[in-house]
Amino acid sequence: MRKQTTILLMTAVLTVFCNCQGSKSDAPSEEDKGAKAMLQGIWVDDESGGVSLRIQGDTIFYADSTSMPAYFKIVGDSLVMGSGTAYAIVKQTQNLFWFKNQNEDVVKLQKSTDPVDETEFVHDTPRILTYTHQVKTDSVVLYDGNRYHWYIAINPTKYKVVKRSYNDDGMEVENVYYDNIMHISVFQGARRLYSSDFRKQMYARLVPESFLNEAVLGNMEFSHVDAKGLHFNATLCIPDGASCYMVETLVDYMGQMTMQTVEY
Repeated sequence: MRKQTTILLMTAVLTVFCNCQGSKSDAPSEEDKGAKAMLQGIWVDDESGGVSLRIQGDTIFYADSTSMPAYFKIVGDSLVMGSGTAYAIVKQTQNLFWFKNQNEDVVKLQKSTDPVDETEFVHDTPRILTYTHQVKTDSVVLYDGNRYHWYIAINPTKYKVVKRSYNDDGMEVENVYYDNIMHISVFQGARRLYSSDFRKQMYARLVPESFLNEAVLGNMEFSHVDAKGLHFNATLCIPDGASCYMVETLVDYMGQMTMQTVEY
């Protein structure tokens, strides 16, 4: 009797397991190439008539000149971006495409038939933004009878910083900015007390990694001089946002440098 009970339990477990495996494989995981084919072309907002995007192959191109093209695919009833972000498709035909954005608002697009809309995509590649222009500043300060000459150079680079945000349609987009390298030199008379370049990676122990990844080292300014040394303030900001960290760089009279966060 016990043996029969054991066999029945094992059979039930195997049946449940097989059913679960079957339901998992039934879930759509392959790309719907037919749905992607219907998306090819230029799409405009159904209400405003403004051009939103162009779909060519497996890439979405945005009408603005700063958003990077984005890879996508259609899986089941979702528009899935290369980043993994998915938008539920509400309605799709040859000429209509409705989906829910990140706020669960329904974005209603219709396919353009106006050749003039092509002009919204004349830019070959998105424009990479420079957060600041090249700046060189210097001055002389006196402390305890000694004369100190400080020098700051803010130099744009080709190091790219990717910032993720949402456009007017509530779609995730990426904008690319060029980062900067800061240089500080301090002289006491003719003697060089300190000289070094600063990159944003140097602030990793003072600024959270998630913030630092999307931040640009935007500025370096002289603050003041006191008994500790010469104080400079570096600003790390999310481009086009209000979030910034200010980190103080202290160069003491022995030529040693230390840093601390002073403002967020």
